[in-house]
Amino acid sequence: MLKYFLIIGLSYLIGSIPFSYITAKVMGNIDIRNYGSGNTGATNVFRTLGLKAGFTAFFLDFLKGFVPAIIAKKLFDIDLAVLASVFAVVGHCYSFWLGFKGGKGVATTGGTIFALYPVIGLILLVLQFTLIFTTRIMSLASISTAFLFPIISYFMDTNSLFVIYATGLGIFVIYKHKSNIQRLLNGTESKMSLKKK
Repeated sequence: MLKYFLIIGLSYLIGSIPFSYITAKVMGNIDIRNYGSGNTGATNVFRTLGLKAGFTAFFLDFLKGFVPAIIAKKLFDIDLAVLASVFAVVGHCYSFWLGFKGGKGVATTGGTIFALYPVIGLILLVLQFTLIFTTRIMSLASISTAFLFPIISYFMDTNSLFVIYATGLGIFVIYKHKSNIQRLLNGTESKMSLKKK
């Protein structure tokens, strides 16, 4: 039982480190919550401070999902690795450092997927960036990959608990994008500039 509490606690703590917030402070000397969408995620950092800061935030948010999941996978088993993944994402989205607020979980979820099933991670990454570069709408890319995540996981015959994780996370990420979905339906969702700032 102790190992479960350790996995849950450490994964949440690692996931809750607000790297996008920190990146914006260090690289832009701003509180990212006061800019753009107000979201403390890599997309808002990218929109506000440009490619370099956005990539830094994305990579660090990715790592805080990857690290707990891969450690749990190597030391224990896939089931505990899935548990670590869940709480790393929860930590990112509801960070106690930021008053239990955070980002939308896309980069951190991506990190957990690459740790547990890298082939699925690669498929989703290619899809994500293909949609970003063709539509320039980050939210549409994230919603699409979140929708396809459980479907791909099921047909690739992954661990049953991972399929449940994929389904839950897919629904959760889509829910976190509810305001983006409304703007997409209204035709008012903004497009990303891919130029370096």
